[in-house]
Amino acid sequence: MSEKITSRKEDYSKWYLDVIKVSDLAENAEVKGCMVIKPYGFALWEKIKDELDRRFKETGHQNAYFPLLVPKKLFEAEEKNAEGFAKECAIVTHHRLKNDPDNKGKLIVDPTSKLEEELIVRPTSEAIIWSTYKKWIQSYRDLPILINQWANVVRWEMRTRLFLRTAEFLWQEGHTAHATKTEAITEAEQMLEVYAQFAENFMAMPVIRGIKSESERFAGADETYTIEAMMQDGKALQSGTSHFLGQNFAKAFDVKFSDQTGKQEYVWATSWGVSTRLIGALIMSHSDDLGLVLPPKLAPIHVAIVPIYKGEDQLEIIKEKINPIIAALRKLDISVKFDTDDQKRPGWKFAEYEAKGVPVRLAVGMRDLEQNQIEVARRDTQEKQTISIDSVVEHIQQLLIDIQENLYQRALKRQTEHTQKVDTYAEFKEKLEKEPGFFLAHWDGTAETEELIQQETKATIRCIPLDGELEEGKCMVTGKPSTRRAIFAKAY
Repeated sequence: MSEKITSRKEDYSKWYLDVIKVSDLAENAEVKGCMVIKPYGFALWEKIKDELDRRFKETGHQNAYFPLLVPKKLFEAEEKNAEGFAKECAIVTHHRLKNDPDNKGKLIVDPTSKLEEELIVRPTSEAIIWSTYKKWIQSYRDLPILINQWANVVRWEMRTRLFLRTAEFLWQEGHTAHATKTEAITEAEQMLEVYAQFAENFMAMPVIRGIKSESERFAGADETYTIEAMMQDGKALQSGTSHFLGQNFAKAFDVKFSDQTGKQEYVWATSWGVSTRLIGALIMSHSDDLGLVLPPKLAPIHVAIVPIYKGEDQLEIIKEKINPIIAALRKLDISVKFDTDDQKRPGWKFAEYEAKGVPVRLAVGMRDLEQNQIEVARRDTQEKQTISIDSVVEHIQQLLIDIQENLYQRALKRQTEHTQKVDTYAEFKEKLEKEPGFFLAHWDGTAETEELIQQETKATIRCIPLDGELEEGKCMVTGKPSTRRAIFAKAY
């Protein structure tokens, strides 16, 4: 690997983009603000997608697909939602091009193809889905509806960064319909916990479960639940949201059902989603100046084996000894790449697998075989060990468990050490600049105070923690009474 990665401490933003480049995850597309997800990056997304999809189905959800294009009148039906996304919408106004008579070989919009009604390229799918649910729901017997879709959406962002914020991104969006408010709230809370468990157990990324302030709430929701993660630079990253939508969309689209007494009631709703932003979270949670560091549960390749040999005869001898190890590992659902590419030197391969975040690397040559041993390197700590070939399978199996746990504990330690209470605005501003992280502070609950803090410090309320205890206090800015602390932080 010839490309050098900028140090995290020197320039965190440049470091992040360098890691994406050297690990070959993605690159900028021809359309400004869009990205090309390369095969290794997409393999990582597939690992995320497959595990989440399994969890969704375990909780009773089914996958469906709804159109990319949303009629403008439907999009406008729920006013808060429409207003919230209006500035990010891409709009289709015509459906045909034609040859430019004044410039041969060029195409222009055919003015005769203007659409009767403009179409919105979905920034989210509540409008198209709830217009569909109106056809599906008549009785309480039709409820609940538990639907998820894997899709792309377009939000015309002005400032973009690969994975974290792009004009088009991949995601899943769940949309559910319920007979009661209690059932819908339970659903929204359940799906937040699904996200939290996935983040902690698979991404090795501790998260804070909380509720958004009214100003940060999803447009059209009565309540937004969130998981917030701390990146290595102390900034927060919203990593998943689940929304209790109340009856807002049901009323906007006149979706009613007959209850068991025959009375007509509006349906209660939720929506929830995570996106390819999770890949950005993985990068910023665990990676280092050598490249990507991946938790084993999400790594596309668990083990890379690099043979060191001269000539085909030596390679065949190594293969004969290594192939049973590969077969044994694969039986344990451990993915293996045996790299016999003779166009690249072993040192280049070592650097490549470090950059790609492969959790375990094996190196084996003729001298190793003579001593019945193999070199095992773990990516998270850079430690190397020489292990007997006879016990290497069991060693790797345990090592992957150890790496997963170490990454989580390392991230949890960072979050714990950089989460602190502050009681005065002066203390908050001073520490925010010197010690980035999560700050637990009292807030008077007003949007005016929240906006003032953001304007003066660039910090926002990430959430009001769900496990936060009631505590009498005073707002750090206004001195007005407060009953619990909110988490403030700078964020991506």
